[in-house]
Amino acid sequence: MTHLMFKVQGMRCAACANVVETALRSLAGVVDCEIHFAAGQASVTYDPQRVTWSDLQGAIAQAGYRAERLPEEGLLGDTAAEEFAYRAELRRLRRRLLFAGGATLLLLLGNLPMMTGWSFPWLSSWLHHPWLQLLLTAPIQFWSGESFYEGAWQALRYRTATMDTLVALGTSVAFFYSLFVTLFPQVLPDPTAEVYYEVSAVVITLILLGRFLENRARRETAAAIRQLLALQPKTARVIRNGEAVEIPLIAVQVGDLLLVRPGEKIPVDGEIVAGTSTVDESMVTGESLPVAKQPGDEVIGATLNQTGSLQMRATRVGRDTFLAQMIQLVQQAQASKAPIQKLADRITAWFVPTVLAIALLTGLLWLTLGRNPGLALFTTISVLIIACPCALGLATPTSIMVSTGKAATYGILIKDARSLQLAQRLQTLVLDKTGTLTQGHPSVTDCHCEGDANTLLCLAASVEWHSEHPLAAAVVEYAQAQGVCLQTVCDFVATMGQGVQGVVAGQRVLIGTPAFLETHGIDTNSWQSQAQRLAQAGKTVVWMAVEGNVKGLLAIADPLKPEAAAVVAALQHMGLEVILLTGDHAATAAAIAQQVGIDHYIADVRPDQKAKIIAALQRQGKCVAMVGDGINDAPA
Repeated sequence: MTHLMFKVQGMRCAACANVVETALRSLAGVVDCEIHFAAGQASVTYDPQRVTWSDLQGAIAQAGYRAERLPEEGLLGDTAAEEFAYRAELRRLRRRLLFAGGATLLLLLGNLPMMTGWSFPWLSSWLHHPWLQLLLTAPIQFWSGESFYEGAWQALRYRTATMDTLVALGTSVAFFYSLFVTLFPQVLPDPTAEVYYEVSAVVITLILLGRFLENRARRETAAAIRQLLALQPKTARVIRNGEAVEIPLIAVQVGDLLLVRPGEKIPVDGEIVAGTSTVDESMVTGESLPVAKQPGDEVIGATLNQTGSLQMRATRVGRDTFLAQMIQLVQQAQASKAPIQKLADRITAWFVPTVLAIALLTGLLWLTLGRNPGLALFTTISVLIIACPCALGLATPTSIMVSTGKAATYGILIKDARSLQLAQRLQTLVLDKTGTLTQGHPSVTDCHCEGDANTLLCLAASVEWHSEHPLAAAVVEYAQAQGVCLQTVCDFVATMGQGVQGVVAGQRVLIGTPAFLETHGIDTNSWQSQAQRLAQAGKTVVWMAVEGNVKGLLAIADPLKPEAAAVVAALQHMGLEVILLTGDHAATAAAIAQQVGIDHYIADVRPDQKAKIIAALQRQGKCVAMVGDGINDAPA
């Protein structure tokens, strides 16, 4: 079986998505199919021996829509073209909506005396003249409302009906009845019969407003993917004939030798063949501390090379990279449907035909019982117009826009209406650690030393100031916060992954791991128990030695946010099960969980594993919320 995701252009409502899904499922060889209207995407599982891409395209084209494959090369595709198309569509909708809104306002003003029974001396009687109303309504009906006719015609070609069918049919009946009354008033039994141009105009304007708001809201569903795509560098430096040549990222092939300089993003997944450095992998693991890398280690595309120059061999490119898999996971999550959504889709499939049948029956009953063609037509129009999906086309997107906008003022970003619907049934809350419970950057949390602390901090920070390591920056920042002044350093030497040393005021200072100190003949036994206690608390311990003797320890960690424990307690008081899920080591996770009062934690997990853990909790029948601060948590 082959699984394929692609774009579907031209869908205007949930019923359109049902038409596309029906068309695809009718193909022999299609095993499963889901259409995500908000994202404009289809997810299809099929047998490639029986169904081809051309077959899928043809079935969708026959239904009146257009299928487009996602880009095969690289990840970005033509996002500029997509953005241009989106803005063009929004401008088109805005123009038609503004015209329809202005003309409809004039029509409503002209009908105020009739609708209210009051007289308005300041209103010209010309505003209620049928020919003026016809002149105002015709462009609304056939220009502003053009998309409804297009949608209805596409549905008719596939022998089905959508929301566009209701809008087009209902407004057309109102318009052409009014046109008949305007042209041939003597033919009707009642020569003073009213026209209903404003009914057609108001409905089209309202539905257009709904679509305009919905278009803006739907755009936000792709925000997570756009953030992920922004991580990817546009170019890479490939080494050819001993020289580094800059090429587009999509031109990188498996086996290419690449050069990555300090401060640059690693272009693709690969293996280091030369050089040492530290790499910020927080976008992948959530770990705030950079990871030391040397020849033989694997590196992940879109992570940040920090301190050294690296040569790497590309092992995975394009859609095979870790970043591409993250993007795929997000796309699949957006294309999935909740059970309640599938139920709504099934109801929508029967909604339009049912409304048409009721409208026809209503007209026939009034024509038979009342023997009044005008009244029969009016009641038929009433059923069609009232059944027009104003609630779906206007109320729903409007309420979503208002509620999500209000939430945004409090710093809460809501992905879609389904999330709002499910939130009331939450049972389990899964929290990321870095940047969610913690502040997201390493800081010195403990300082244990012999003698005057500031004197020792002065020596340590003076040496660390010459190092590019992020832990060194944390030491310097802590020392400066204590008001310590730095001194001149001589004979500075950095040993990759172990520590640094230098001479300050005639004293040799070493800072680093206990193994680093031991290689210089320094005894660390007397400080081991204290260092072990700090390590068990999930902290990174930096050892300091002066003139051959250990003088102190600095503990560095990503500190908790001040409100973290109170927030967790409040969530648990609400009856929620709170779980800590992090890419950090188990010791760090255990320490953090204990500090904030979380009983259940899961450590050493990558983003793709996080998503599987969330899915496993859902399979247990739990309604789960995932809280994370970064795009590495997007799949989960």
